[in-house]
Amino acid sequence: MNMQQIKAIAKERGVKSNKLLKVELVQAIQCAEGNEPCYATGKAAHCGQATCLWKDDCN
Repeated sequence: MNMQQIKAIAKERGVKSNKLLKVELVQAIQCAEGNEPCYATGKAAHCGQATCLWKDDCN
């Protein structure tokens, strides 16, 4: 997912995207959704979030 797409999702969720890096922005969106901010923390193989929007891009 590119930054424009992520910023659009952030806007929908009420998350300000100013000057945030991709990882920071995705984690902020995860927090806004009430989820653990686990994107790009190395937990992708065992996070248990099969329906996560970010799963395909996570590591």
